[in-house]
Amino acid sequence: MINSKAVQMDAEIISNKRIGTYNHMVFSVDEMANGCRPGNFVAIAVGGPASSMVLRRAFAIYRASMRADGTGLLELVVAPLGNGSKWLASQVAGQKVNLIAPLGTAFGIPTQPVNALLVGGGYGSAPLFALAETLKSRGCRVDMVLGASTAGKIYAPLEGKRSVNSLTITTDDGSAGTTGRVSDVLPALIQEHEIDLIYSCGPMAMLEAITAITQQVGIVHQCSVEEAMACGIGVCMTCVLPVEGDDGVIRMTRTCVDGPVMNGNKVLWSKSRDIPDGVWGK
Repeated sequence: MINSKAVQMDAEIISNKRIGTYNHMVFSVDEMANGCRPGNFVAIAVGGPASSMVLRRAFAIYRASMRADGTGLLELVVAPLGNGSKWLASQVAGQKVNLIAPLGTAFGIPTQPVNALLVGGGYGSAPLFALAETLKSRGCRVDMVLGASTAGKIYAPLEGKRSVNSLTITTDDGSAGTTGRVSDVLPALIQEHEIDLIYSCGPMAMLEAITAITQQVGIVHQCSVEEAMACGIGVCMTCVLPVEGDDGVIRMTRTCVDGPVMNGNKVLWSKSRDIPDGVWGK
C-alpha cells in the first residue's frame, strides 16, 4: 500500500547547485521531512502545467532534515538525462514544484550493531549517505563502495569518505580508484571487514551481480531497485518484478509500493524481463 506518511504539496526550491555531472537540489517541505527515511523516494510533476509530460518522475531521497527554526528540507541528487530530469534540473531557487513524498519502503535498520557494507552505483548512491549516518548512530561499522563508469560520475566521494569507516571507489575506465566494477571488490571487502549485510542502490545489472555474491556467502542483501515507475502509487503495474515471498510463492511485485527497497536474495533477476516460470497465476 502507499506510504501512510505521503503528502502532496507545492514545494519551493531553496537551492539548485551543479556538482560534477549532477544537480544537488534542496526543497522546503515543512513537516514532510519528519516522515522521510533512507530508501524512500519522491514523485515530482515535471514540465509545468502546459507540458505533455503528464507522468511524474521518481527520485530517490538523498537526505531529509529539520532546521532549528522548524523548516523541513528535502534534498535530491538529479542526473539530467531524460526530458523530465532535465526540466527539473533547469529550475531555479524560488520556483515551486508539485511533489509527493515520502513514497515506497525504506531500508531496514538492524536493532543491534552490525558490520554493514553500502554499495552505490553512479547517482544511485544518493540515498546511501543518510543511511550511513543512521547506521553509524546505531553503533554499526559502515564501509562503502562507490562505482561508476568514470570518475566524474562518482557522487560526493569526499562526503562518503567522511561518513564511513572506509571508502572504496571503482571505475570502469580506471580514472579513479580500482579499475573494474563494484562486484569485483566485494568478495575481499566482505571477508576483510566481516560484513553481516549489504545495502545497495544503483543499476539493475549491478544489483543482480551483488545478489549473486551475497547468495554465495549467505549474507543479507537489501537493495533499492531502479525500475521505471509511471505512476509511483501502485496503480499502473509497469514497475513489477518477480519476487519470491516468505511463503515461497513467486509474485509480480510492484516496486513503487512494495519497494523500492527489497530483499535482493528474493528477487528473480532477469535481463530479458520475461515472466519466469512458477510465478503465481502464470
